[in-house]
Amino acid sequence: MYASGTESLIKQAREIQEEELLKFYGRISKLLHLKDYGNETVDSLQRLHLIVSATKYGRTIPSDLHKKLQALLCSPSTPEQLQVLCSCTLRESLPICISSLSTEDIQDSRTISYVAAVILAQAGHKNDLSPLSNQLLKSLECRQPESQISRHVLPILSKVISFSPESLTEDHINLVNRKLVDWLRYASVQQGVSMSAGGFFTGPRSRQPAPLTEVDGAVAGDFFTVLCVGQSYTEDQWMNMYAFSMIRKWLLTYDTEGTGNADSAQLKRAQFMHSQSQDDRSEVDGSVMSMVSATSSSSRLLPPKERLREKAFEYCHRIIEQSDRKALKKADTELQKACLVEAVTVMDIICKEDPSFVYRAFPCVKALYGRLSGDLAFARAVLPIAQFYLNHSETAAVDSEAVFRQLLSQFPGELFNEPLLAFEFTQFCRANVGVLQEGVALYRQSFPNLFKYLAWNSPALISEYMELLPSLLCPETAIEVLHTLLDLPCLAAALDLQLRSASLLAPDRTLWDQGPKVASSLEAFRQPFYRGMFLYILRPEAGTGDTIDRLGVLHEVLADMADSPRAVQCAQTVPVLLHLFFNTVVQFADKKLINQLVLILLERSGLLFNVRNYKAEVQRVFSSHLLVLCKLHPSLIVEQSRELLDFTCTTANIYSKEDLYIHMVWVIGEYLSVSHDARCTVEQITSFFETLEAVLFEITQVRQLASPPRYSPRVITVLMTTLAKLASRSQDLIPRVSLFLSKMRSFARSPTVVSYYSEEDLEEILTRAHELINLLKLPSVAQFVLAPSARGDSPRWHRDTNASLPLSMRTISSLLHKHSSFQHC
Repeated sequence: MYASGTESLIKQAREIQEEELLKFYGRISKLLHLKDYGNETVDSLQRLHLIVSATKYGRTIPSDLHKKLQALLCSPSTPEQLQVLCSCTLRESLPICISSLSTEDIQDSRTISYVAAVILAQAGHKNDLSPLSNQLLKSLECRQPESQISRHVLPILSKVISFSPESLTEDHINLVNRKLVDWLRYASVQQGVSMSAGGFFTGPRSRQPAPLTEVDGAVAGDFFTVLCVGQSYTEDQWMNMYAFSMIRKWLLTYDTEGTGNADSAQLKRAQFMHSQSQDDRSEVDGSVMSMVSATSSSSRLLPPKERLREKAFEYCHRIIEQSDRKALKKADTELQKACLVEAVTVMDIICKEDPSFVYRAFPCVKALYGRLSGDLAFARAVLPIAQFYLNHSETAAVDSEAVFRQLLSQFPGELFNEPLLAFEFTQFCRANVGVLQEGVALYRQSFPNLFKYLAWNSPALISEYMELLPSLLCPETAIEVLHTLLDLPCLAAALDLQLRSASLLAPDRTLWDQGPKVASSLEAFRQPFYRGMFLYILRPEAGTGDTIDRLGVLHEVLADMADSPRAVQCAQTVPVLLHLFFNTVVQFADKKLINQLVLILLERSGLLFNVRNYKAEVQRVFSSHLLVLCKLHPSLIVEQSRELLDFTCTTANIYSKEDLYIHMVWVIGEYLSVSHDARCTVEQITSFFETLEAVLFEITQVRQLASPPRYSPRVITVLMTTLAKLASRSQDLIPRVSLFLSKMRSFARSPTVVSYYSEEDLEEILTRAHELINLLKLPSVAQFVLAPSARGDSPRWHRDTNASLPLSMRTISSLLHKHSSFQHC
């Protein structure tokens, strides 16, 4: 959210009137015609930028002001602050000025970068970027004085290829390949000459270049990389760092077709064998020097693309070697981590494009993993290593189980509270979901651990987990995943307690067993009496059971965490994931699994963590998917008749689970029929009828001093309809339900009911009773209407004129109208 002052300025910029705006444009034009640009000019340009950027559409600036802004932008003598403001304003304004902007005559690198920013922002197609691309590549090709070499070329070029990769020709690509090789491999290993502050003792000897050092203070050997430390850097060293930051994107954009040259691939294999014969230690002890010396001469024979791969590989190899040094500064340690991620990623890209590099890279990557696996501070650097193993372990015949066991078990279990790692971890799983699902057996088994990231970081990771959840589901894991999703707010609370407990001082962590009596959830977390429950909810892998036996006790223990922001946010994501869960499971669920799911819906609909609105939202999801499950397997009404009878006979379920109760009663009336299951008997129909009749009788007995109904009219209308449906299938029950329905008028006239329900609600109840009574007077017609054939939704039903539903309904309506006698009830 913006601060109140900022919001006020934005609102003023959006609501400025046209007349005032034209006056403002004129005032800025006058200021820009002055040679001396003061604070008033800067303030006016800042306000102009706010005005043109505050709305979603571009504002049109007068042509004279537009030209003046372009002139200021393209002039190297313009102060940088004004150039920045002009560039930002032109990017957001109209008319589009690409055709009138050119970088051909501009030699100043700073000015080129600001002009390029405008061109990139307003470019519509490849042709708009071609002149800029040509100018950038010309500046790379020509040898300029050191003070004029542009450090801005590569960042701009990176944006150009992001917008339009095809704007670079094959010649351009080869040129950049050669320049990247030079920058990566041939940068100076001496520090740049720092600008002296002057003084009596300042002389030529004090400004002699000193050698660069490693992060541990040792003098740097071999060639320059971003991990070489110095007080100041030369221009070629800056370009080296810029090139390394761009190499991943460049390879992904222009090196996706592979070597494509059998002779080149053969040459690379020959040079690899040559390097092995020269020094067998080059891949055992990690020495870069021996490898470089063996390949440097032969690599010159390679085409630009293959040579860039070779030099980029050498560079990444040296980065990995340098990362083994103990950094003297914390900032350098963080730099090592970032460079390791980039180096391993670039190696992975190179190996995917040319598999001959795999055999050279794996010893290095394997040794790196052995070094980092014991230090969780380098957890983010392990992710690209895992990606490397995922892509190439089969080619190199290397076992990758240890890598993925640490990745899926240790990281979520111990580092769930690191947001950046959580995001990168889920992005890794998301990018490799197919391979993990099919090739890593531990992936599905680790879903309790994977959900820890979601529980702690929801709702930030909800979109990622919506893509991952289907890959975690199979017939073996579906039931446990459902319980885990329902217990996700409990998991969030338990993780919070785990962190708080670990932060306590040692004397405060003393365990004592007070039994079930505890003052807080944190105290319960440290009690042996509750240890089993918390160990289960925090389990790392699946397979230890579907849910907790004492789940209600766990909810009581965590009661003081129900209002915590983390538990509330986590509870808000569960309904979304539940919808996805059921939509995925129905694609492979068999009859046995559907029966289990329905029983879980009944059991867990009331056994949920008492977070605000959580039960109601989950029950709403259960209700909608109960209909789908019953439609897929209607026989479950017969197979689970005892459990359904227990659920529907409990009047308390109407008050606490009304929506689910209504849907359950509806599916009983819809699918408890011989047409859906031949095992359905008259006794079962009668048993359900009597149960629902007793429930309807109980909730409609409104006495003089009784409290008003606490349920909606839908409960009554659905119960009445279901009773009529069941009676139409067992016609001995028709007199009972007809008599009951005839008494609904007295219920609707009760003062208590009239004071609680609206007139429309009462009309709905009476109309439904009226319709059902008239239907049941013609039993054969009632069975036809209330219990249609299971094949009634087939296309033939609507096309066959002999079985036309509209015609049948019109006939029934006319019959009911003639025989109506509800007015005498």
